[in-house]
Amino acid sequence: MIPTRRAFLAGTAAMTFLHLPARAQARPGFLRYGLSAHPPNLQPWDNTGASAGTVKQLLNRSLVAWGADGALKGELATGWALDGEGAWVFKLRPGVVFHNGEPFTAEDVRWTIEQVAGEKSTAYMRAQFQGLARVETPDKLTVRLVPKQKLATLPAWFANYNMPVCWHGSDPKATIGCGPYRLVRQERGTSIEIAASPNYYKPGLPKLKSILFTAYPDENLRIAALRSGDLDMIEYVPWQAMASVEADPRLHLAERQGAAFMDVLFNGTRPPFDNPLVRRAVAHAIKREDIVKVAFFGRGRPLEGVPVAPGTPFFDEQLAHGWNYDPARAKALLAEAGHAGGIQAKMLATAQFGMHKDTAEIVQQYLAAVGVQVELMLPDWSTRVSMGTRGQYDLAVHGVAADSNDPDGLSVVMDTSLSPTHSRSFGLKAPRTSAAFAAGRAEFDLARRVEIYKDLQRAALEEVPLVGLAWRSQGFGMDKRVTGFTNLPGQLSTSSGSQLEYTDFA
Repeated sequence: MIPTRRAFLAGTAAMTFLHLPARAQARPGFLRYGLSAHPPNLQPWDNTGASAGTVKQLLNRSLVAWGADGALKGELATGWALDGEGAWVFKLRPGVVFHNGEPFTAEDVRWTIEQVAGEKSTAYMRAQFQGLARVETPDKLTVRLVPKQKLATLPAWFANYNMPVCWHGSDPKATIGCGPYRLVRQERGTSIEIAASPNYYKPGLPKLKSILFTAYPDENLRIAALRSGDLDMIEYVPWQAMASVEADPRLHLAERQGAAFMDVLFNGTRPPFDNPLVRRAVAHAIKREDIVKVAFFGRGRPLEGVPVAPGTPFFDEQLAHGWNYDPARAKALLAEAGHAGGIQAKMLATAQFGMHKDTAEIVQQYLAAVGVQVELMLPDWSTRVSMGTRGQYDLAVHGVAADSNDPDGLSVVMDTSLSPTHSRSFGLKAPRTSAAFAAGRAEFDLARRVEIYKDLQRAALEEVPLVGLAWRSQGFGMDKRVTGFTNLPGQLSTSSGSQLEYTDFA
């Protein structure tokens, strides 16, 4: 039997035993924002989740960013282009200063890349930037990036919210940015307050004077705080609450379909999930429609293949169903792999987010039906991140979005040649998939890239660096007096925190 969704906890008895953050009075120009998790840290180049990314995007800026239309736009760079030797040349914006008053120059870009690509770096984009042969700074406002091989996708790397440019005199653990806001105070595990930077380089921005981020890990309390007026805006509107937010005349829901997806990750360093036959068995064992119905209340779609965004030139309808629900096939693959007698394993998720827990419980039951018995591990989100990065699991259920709507944006979750992260399978080898990513990055012709990424999908269906489960909607809920915010299109939705510089609250 498939589990039903947890009842909505709106009663005062349930709230009595939960810590509620202190109330801040609503006032114009001051936004009270409910985070789904308190950031484990704000180190600029580490990946610690989308909530941390929201705050980091406001404290920092990079060379480029995603615009409201989903296209790249200049930020600290006014323009970029390939030169005749295959190097990317960025022209930097003059007159930019960091929060400490120091001017932004090419030296800061060079230093940032050196920190990210360093041998001891734990940066999310470390492997990508190790693909540079050298960084040249012909003058204070010009940076020339010379890759070891052709790189068509390099500019988009700087749009990742884990790739801001920081002042070259910073302590790498306490970096200084040049974003629209500066850090005022933090209360560990509870809240973060930021205030508008007086020397931000965009006239008239940011519109808000300050933002108070308060962590509401319990999704029911988070939506209740929005409804009661204790918060002005929240991320990750619970799917069971989206319809009621839409119906509330005081509130607005900014929703994006197919903004992110759920998947299963594997520990590829030990049996049995080092075997692609076993991973393919997992892929065919799960009925995705139940995940969409139970975890997302119908606000999503089954994902039976590689999570290439529908509606793009790279999407292929036939390949999109390569991991269709077929329990007989799953059992046959397990037998072929030598596990006809079944498998015992531990599966990591988190109880902090209902979508993770509910998805994990459904996966658990469908795997049991083909002989894979899994014990769930459901720690808090911060612990889930740490355990995932260290590979302390056999399987893991995760929710994630690609870095962009281009297939190269999937490298962060599928390219197993990159450095470890909680959002990618641990120690798994998928060489054909990784080779296809490399080929796609080196190709500038769209028609050829389309064929390369179809080959990538075919390789991934066999190597199984992850198992797609379900596309899901992503919603931000807000008071209707909040204006100017855009939920970015497609899988860029989790980068929408950058749009808070355009947001106002009357």
